[in-house]
Amino acid sequence: MPTIDFSFFTWANISNYLLSGLYFSVSLTIAATIGGIALGTIIALMRLSNIRPLEYIATIYVDLMRSIPLVMVILWFFLLMPSGFYDLFPGGIGNKYRAEICALITFVVFEAAFFSEIVRAGIQSLARGQTAAGYALGMTYGQNMRYIVLPQALRNMLPVFLTQTIVLFQDTSLVYAIGAYDILKGFEIMGNTFGRRIESYLLAAVVYFVICFSMSLLVKRLNQKIRIVR
Repeated sequence: MPTIDFSFFTWANISNYLLSGLYFSVSLTIAATIGGIALGTIIALMRLSNIRPLEYIATIYVDLMRSIPLVMVILWFFLLMPSGFYDLFPGGIGNKYRAEICALITFVVFEAAFFSEIVRAGIQSLARGQTAAGYALGMTYGQNMRYIVLPQALRNMLPVFLTQTIVLFQDTSLVYAIGAYDILKGFEIMGNTFGRRIESYLLAAVVYFVICFSMSLLVKRLNQKIRIVR
């Protein structure tokens, strides 16, 4: 049975192998969350509209994305995205960071389907009298959503948003499939460099657990505060 040795896990090695990967994983999570919520809100409003074509397009989009494994979507974007797309970025950045750009686009597009369902459920959780009151004041559909519905629904959606963000952070490890340098990739390279792959993957699991468990506690406390306000 191989001996377990964590002596290689020093601050110097953490700085050299892990910090850049952690920065990318966190940055990807934040950017994909913001982009996913923005796009997901648009999709949710399309599904809730009375315009049939928009409703059908949004429904097909959500059902499609929620029925396909994320790793397949990542590979599709990475392999099928035309090379000319990356040439649009100045200074050769697109080709240099092809995997990272592909990962960001994929996560925004994919997570938007899940965030849209959260937004749709949050909007539908409000009493219909709220919307009727807005229309009675002469507001348009857009004004009603902007000033009355969405601000109130956001409070109901916030804990679920954060929970989905935790899942998103865990899913960022899948960019490993296209060679992006995330935190899991950093652990793999460090383990291979020092011949300690088992210990490296164990430490990776611990880091993911600590981050995700801490965020889960934050969501739990936030949810309790929201219940008190209600």
